[in-house]
Amino acid sequence: MLRKLFRAVFTLCGLLLGYGGATLLLTHSLMRQLLGGDGLGLSKAQAGGLTICSAFLFALIFYNLAPVLSRQGAKLAKDIEKDLQPIPANDIFAGSIGLIGGLVIAFFIAQLIGSIEILQFAYLDVVLSILTYVFLGYLGMSIAQRKGKDLRIQAINTTKKAVKASKGSKGRDASPKILDTSVIIDGRIADIMRTGFIEGDIVIPSFVLVELRHIADSSDGLKRNRGRRGLDILNKIQADYGIEIYNTDSEKALEAIPEVDVKLLKLAQIMNGKVVTNDFNLNKVAMIQGVPVLNINELANALKPVVLPGETMQVFLVKEGKENNQAIAYLDDGTMIVVEEGKKQIGKTVDVVVTSVLQTSAGRMIFAKVRGR
Repeated sequence: MLRKLFRAVFTLCGLLLGYGGATLLLTHSLMRQLLGGDGLGLSKAQAGGLTICSAFLFALIFYNLAPVLSRQGAKLAKDIEKDLQPIPANDIFAGSIGLIGGLVIAFFIAQLIGSIEILQFAYLDVVLSILTYVFLGYLGMSIAQRKGKDLRIQAINTTKKAVKASKGSKGRDASPKILDTSVIIDGRIADIMRTGFIEGDIVIPSFVLVELRHIADSSDGLKRNRGRRGLDILNKIQADYGIEIYNTDSEKALEAIPEVDVKLLKLAQIMNGKVVTNDFNLNKVAMIQGVPVLNINELANALKPVVLPGETMQVFLVKEGKENNQAIAYLDDGTMIVVEEGKKQIGKTVDVVVTSVLQTSAGRMIFAKVRGR
């Protein structure tokens, strides 16, 4: 429906353009002089017929061009949207305000230039006015984008101080939580955020978005699926919580660092924040550098049900164990249970008694024996 409406409006524009052009050609005194004397020497009926033919000709041309322009316009809009996605909305808003301010100042200067008679020769006033609009528009946009971040930081700090003073709190404000690529792809962070257990600002650096795009464009099918899942999770987080991509281009300390993990740790040090991850290696490096880390895997292990020796549970034995006469079962969260004297009961649901629980860095293992034996 929208395409049909666009085509109709575009055709109407062609019709009006053809009519107006023909009318201007036939009636304007300057055009008549250029064509010589009485112009084309047409009667009123011939002039009217020429005007109608011109209008319908331009309408037909514009009617046929409408689908092509519609497709190209949609493609251009997608490209612009893709380019603007990493840029925070605040920077776009600040740049727009700066552009408008620069154009307003350029308007008054252009009026001054137009009033100087010596500049009216050979359209110098027009050229200088155009250059003034371009220069001041770009200057206003650049200044607004650069200074807008400083103003936002000052406003945020002022707001935090006001809230802290009003509450009379003596504790420190919650530190920013910086999400890495692995925790976004994992997806559990969205559920944790929904519960409200994470306090402070959520920061998604722009270089993390770039890495997700590279993974999503990988020739490896598994990596490509992981990258696309990460982008879906990121879009969901942004839609649910209004979190913007943090533009790190202004952070000069990050420019010379190529590795994403090192950038994350450096950004955490700059912002005095914490890195949220489930990457074991990144966790170790962060501990060495003294950067606080929130590990989703450690949180999941901590939330597993507590099992104590002597408790009774019902499990389904699925396979043989490593030792003689052992059987293996699993809890719903994936915890492995080694059942002594359970080999003959494989494929059955049995009651077992917990004898011991072994906690390791890789997870937890429960040892049990068949009840009544």
